[in-house]
Parts: sequence; C-alpha cells; structure tokens
Amino acid sequence: MNLRIACVLLFAALCCGGCGYHVAGRNDALPKSIHTIAVPALENKTTSYRIEQRLTAATVHEFLAKTSYRVVSDPASGDAVLRGKVVSLEAVPLLFDTTTGRATTMLVTVKCEVSFEERESGKVLYHSDSFLFRNQYEISTDVKSFFEEQDPALDRLAQDFATRLVAAVTENY
Repeated sequence: MNLRIACVLLFAALCCGGCGYHVAGRNDALPKSIHTIAVPALENKTTSYRIEQRLTAATVHEFLAKTSYRVVSDPASGDAVLRGKVVSLEAVPLLFDTTTGRATTMLVTVKCEVSFEERESGKVLYHSDSFLFRNQYEISTDVKSFFEEQDPALDRLAQDFATRLVAAVTENY
C-alpha cells in the first residue's frame, strides 16, 4: 500500500512540476505598463517592390497571434513603438540541380534596422542596427508544374522574418 501511495505522489509531483521551458514567442518579459504596441509601416531602403508592406503585415499578424498585446499602426496610440527599416534584401543561389545547372535552393538574407521603445519614457527596449534574417527556400524545377513562385515565397519569407523579429523583441528584452 505504501508503494502505491509513493508512486501516486511521485507521478503527481512529476505532472505538476515544471521543467522551466516555455514555448518560443510566448514569453511576457516586457514591462507590465505595455499593453498596446504600435507597429507603423517599415521603411523600404531597397529596390524590392512593397517588401516593407509584407514584412509589416506579417509582423502585426505575429504580434496578434503570439502575444496578448493590442497592435495599432499609429505611434501616438501605443505604449511602445516598433520602428524598422529594410536596409537590404538579397537572394543568392545555394544549391544547383546537377543535370540542368539551375538553382534549386536560394538563400535569402534580409537586413533591417529595428528599434523598439517605450513611448512615454523614450526608453529603448530593443535595438539592432543589423537585424539579420536568413533562410533557405526551394525553387520548383519541374517546368510542367512551375508557376510564379515569387509572391508565395515572399509571403513565407515575411512570416518567417516576423516570427524571428517578434521573438527577439519580446524575449530578448
């Protein structure tokens, strides 16, 4: 009987005890005074058409999906403001098809200047002059099923970028 009680208590302790890990993007390390985050459109210093719109929209979506903060576009309405500039966007071939010589995988690098500050105090909560995002994306090589891949690829890039940016801003505080 004592063994059975000890096993139940051990099982309960294991179930109730936490290991200290948490899901990425769910950390609430920002000051408690922040309830609303302003995310005005990023500036585009590149020649890539409307990339700043995709990155801004994805960042707003990520804040809404992964945090409990309210998101607005007007900096005067937020407790904190996230500002950014897309400084460069570069895509280089990474892998090639050995038979055709065509690129099959591209490495995309986005460099931004990012600043996240508390509006009232002006205190900088996060800043990076070179927030780098890199990811690999495959390119369809099947001519029969090939379609314009640029828009879906940029949407995936924007979502991946936003995930990394929101985690950096909220968890690296």
